[in-house]
Amino acid sequence: MGVRTSEEDRVSPLWSQRARDLEPYVPGEQPQIPGLVKLNTNESPFGPSPKATEAILAAAGDALRLYPDPRSTRLREALARRHEVAPDQVFVGNGSDEVLAHAFAALLQQPSPVRFPDVTYSFYPVWCRLLGIAHETVPLDADFRVRVDDYFERPGPVIVANPNAPTGVAIGRAEVARLAAGRPESAVVIDEAYVDFGGETAIPLIGEFPNLLVVQTLSKSRALAGLRVGYAIGDAGLVEALTRVKDSFNSYPLGRAAQAGAIASLEDEDWFRRSLTAVTRNRDDLVAALTRLGFDVLPSAANFVFARHPRRSGRSLAAALRERAVLVRHFPAPRINDFLRITVGSQSDIESLTRALSAILATPEPG
Repeated sequence: MGVRTSEEDRVSPLWSQRARDLEPYVPGEQPQIPGLVKLNTNESPFGPSPKATEAILAAAGDALRLYPDPRSTRLREALARRHEVAPDQVFVGNGSDEVLAHAFAALLQQPSPVRFPDVTYSFYPVWCRLLGIAHETVPLDADFRVRVDDYFERPGPVIVANPNAPTGVAIGRAEVARLAAGRPESAVVIDEAYVDFGGETAIPLIGEFPNLLVVQTLSKSRALAGLRVGYAIGDAGLVEALTRVKDSFNSYPLGRAAQAGAIASLEDEDWFRRSLTAVTRNRDDLVAALTRLGFDVLPSAANFVFARHPRRSGRSLAAALRERAVLVRHFPAPRINDFLRITVGSQSDIESLTRALSAILATPEPG
């Protein structure tokens, strides 16, 4: 029997038509390379709160034989206190990706297509294909900014990442309010995975706009990417819709350790503020270093920057960096093919990246 080599040959006759038709999301690499400088998946360069680590270890006892609280009651209460909302306005899930997937199923699957930017989180069209949701993209402007007025041209729900990914560019809360006010008949979902690094959260608007759902995560600013905790805040009616989807899919999305670690992290405000200060300081240093090397860098309100060099292709730079054990993210997509998304790492990471880029730019581009 011959060895199957092509994608088509690997398709089993047992697959459903839906599985055959999918074009899955491609996550950032997690390679095991000695000495790797890993700047491709927007993980924190700093560890999580020690209090979170202690809580996780304490939860890893005999109680693990029991199912966790399916409603994550204590965690939802902690998030409600932090954001000054009611617990029934809080939904939690296995990372913000799961929360967003439930939002697509519960709120964004409507007769009118869901609309989102042409350059944004590439999981959005994947969920649309998986769930059979019609969608339309709305071009960012020439400076890669969301133009809220463009979303008023057609009816239907909207999802916007703010700060946007992979650009890092943010819009203000007043613009989110305009967006929600202009679409009262449709859900407006704001994906705030990176908001703590310099964006302006829309959570204070939810009392005014019952159509507004705000999604956040503890993966980035809380350095808990390995724990997988995300949440949404919105009108209790929107949260109930998400809960109905969750309980039709997986009633226990967050284990005991995840809930305990998340609560402890939320209670450690000093660690949180110190970590944010360090990341934003390093971001300024990264932008300065890239600018000195001739890169054009978009204004970032996230824990990454989006940059391109006028004399080098994004693909060749990413490949050359990888050869030097520096990993960044390149998206081979229209409008952004020459950009690199570079995570804000430690000072040592930034120095290694800068040395590698200096050496690469000092040599002719291959091909």
